[in-house]
Amino acid sequence: MGEKIETNYTAAIDVENPCGNVIIADDVIASIAGVAATEVEGVASMSGNITNEIVGKLGVKNLSKGVGVELTDEDVVSVKLTLNLRYGYSIPKTSLEVQEKVKAQVENMTGLKVSCVDIKIAGIELDKE
Repeated sequence: MGEKIETNYTAAIDVENPCGNVIIADDVIASIAGVAATEVEGVASMSGNITNEIVGKLGVKNLSKGVGVELTDEDVVSVKLTLNLRYGYSIPKTSLEVQEKVKAQVENMTGLKVSCVDIKIAGIELDKE
């Protein structure tokens, strides 16, 4: 014990037990946020960069696509989402529902506090008939 573990993780939760620390990768928090966002009615998909779009089309499911996570303070994170909404849904109402659901899910599953959930609407998708 006593040896420092090098990681690329920015969020860490100190567990009050003799076993050590629980470290949560940014990608895990981003995946939680992405799943929570896509469960809201009116959200068509997450929108990511071109690399993520190509990876998605090749069949690799990237749950953190279109999600950014930043540790703003000790045990406090901010989340940024880029979404495509379904045509016909209220953008303000759907965005508020996404913000509330993402905040609740990340806080419940990780124990971290969410300071904000910023949303960028990248597009509107029409339902395929």
